[in-house]
Amino acid sequence: MNKPNLCIAKDRKKVKIEYKEQNLELKPIYKGKKYFLRTYGCQMNVHDSEEIRYYLESLGYEKTDILENADIVVLNTCAIRENAKDKVFGYLGRCKHLKQTKKDLIICLCGCLMQLPNEVEGIINNHKFVDIVIGTHNINELPKLIMELNNDQKIEVYSNSNEVNENIKYSRDSKISAWINIQYGCDKFCTYCIVPFTRGRERSRKIENIIQEAKELKEEGYQEITLLGQNVNAYGKDLNLGYNFATLLEEVAKIGISRVRFVTSHPWNFTDEMIDIIAKYDNIMPYIHLPLQSGSDDILRKMNRRYNKEEYKNLFTKIKEKIPNVSITTDIIVGFPNETEEDFQDTLDMVDYCKYDSAYTFIYSKREGTYAATLEDKISDEEKSKRLQILNKKVNAYALEANKKLIGKTVEVLIIDKSEKGEDKVCGYTDTMKLVNVIGKEYLIGKIIKVKITDAKSFSLDGIMLDN
Repeated sequence: MNKPNLCIAKDRKKVKIEYKEQNLELKPIYKGKKYFLRTYGCQMNVHDSEEIRYYLESLGYEKTDILENADIVVLNTCAIRENAKDKVFGYLGRCKHLKQTKKDLIICLCGCLMQLPNEVEGIINNHKFVDIVIGTHNINELPKLIMELNNDQKIEVYSNSNEVNENIKYSRDSKISAWINIQYGCDKFCTYCIVPFTRGRERSRKIENIIQEAKELKEEGYQEITLLGQNVNAYGKDLNLGYNFATLLEEVAKIGISRVRFVTSHPWNFTDEMIDIIAKYDNIMPYIHLPLQSGSDDILRKMNRRYNKEEYKNLFTKIKEKIPNVSITTDIIVGFPNETEEDFQDTLDMVDYCKYDSAYTFIYSKREGTYAATLEDKISDEEKSKRLQILNKKVNAYALEANKKLIGKTVEVLIIDKSEKGEDKVCGYTDTMKLVNVIGKEYLIGKIIKVKITDAKSFSLDGIMLDN
């Protein structure tokens, strides 16, 4: 086997960003063959898969949802938690079994997990049936690696890239709602988080290219765009060109697309200017995901979150006061190394204060390479599970309480798909990102309709369409 190009991030040095216009000339040389693409993890991975899909389809591959029918299998991996890794390698076992009978099957691994040196070494040593491995910084290498594939593994994993590719093409999942990358990587180095090592340092796209992409999506008929980054609030800080995320948010809103959203925010970078811009424009949706992670000052310090609970409370209250009808959701980790009962109670108290519309809750997952992984942890798995159950009960109660307030009210819903709750129903989201199931036909998909809410559950609403 040829020596792989295995270059992984090992430091936190700032890099000078280089911008490159991506102009790939691809021909459908694999016409008639099929691809199977499976995505794990966050919205960034989902959007990366839209780029991967574009390359595969440009090469002539056609999509299949049946693994056994595939000529190439691509698993876009996630490294954020151990269970995400376990799912990948569990599914990889199915792929290995299939390749034993389908010798020409190409197996490709990409995504965050492939940026970790130990995982790539493990693929090289223990999973020789895997044909191609690429990282998060060089997805655009995939077509070349497929075309050059021979009997050797192709391992191309680059380090914290200092490049930002512009003019990337996508085969998007939806014709209604679209992602726009505005920023890559993260500089926060929270002690539990592997993202700075898998996604690299913060690198912002040029504002004119983002605005042009948003204009093109509006012209194509998209109703909603979501500005996407590991920490969107930090947008522009690395460029020193006199603009920031608030500037970008306002310029995108001025384009006039029906709905503008953004994920994900870090409380430490959430400015008053951002709050004012969100409040000013009706087409910037009043929905904010504001990760808390812990309500304990001691744990927040150990996590390197750069704010304390009072600062978070003040920001939360300011957002609630200034943005009408705003919905706020969060992320919370329980069982961080040596979290005490008092620490956990502080988190419960914060949930009682904020009464979040919803929350994504997790048991702490040790990630090799992070500082937190070096900490001795004396909390049992049983205790961590118990705390998660207590937290979820409280979170779900407040989610239901928030949803019940909408019963009898009329809201605008962007219909995105058929509902799983019945053949006569469609579903979509309110401006505050609440899922609504509505009696209606498929012709409503892609439209924003007025809906009267008739019933509420913790995770969804039911409603009837009004005359629009």
